[in-house]
Amino acid sequence: QLQASGGGLVQAGGSLRLSCAASGGTFNRYANMGWFRQTPGKEREFVAGIALNGGSTYYSDSAKGRFIISRDNAKSAIYLQMDSLKPEDTAVYLCANRFLSGTWENPNNYYTWGQGTLVTVSS
Repeated sequence: QLQASGGGLVQAGGSLRLSCAASGGTFNRYANMGWFRQTPGKEREFVAGIALNGGSTYYSDSAKGRFIISRDNAKSAIYLQMDSLKPEDTAVYLCANRFLSGTWENPNNYYTWGQGTLVTVSS
């Protein structure tokens, strides 16, 4: 199972670094992976994605220029560095493996969703 961590309460303009680690051998270093976020009553929203070798990254418009996704296959983990946080970034952040086909933005193209971590940005 994938486990996200690193969330917390931060003031607007602040930074957080999220981690996503695997347990039980569920980290697939041959899988593309992504970060999503979700707020109550809304669908999961794509935030960022990274190719299996870390060579290609993808971001939502809201994340571009503020967030950076990275991965360390040796540590079976991916990360999301979030800077210049805004109150609208408040959500539960989740990570998942992505199937080889389909768009990065569609959550139906992902599997092995883990437990999320709550990020709260105060104004």
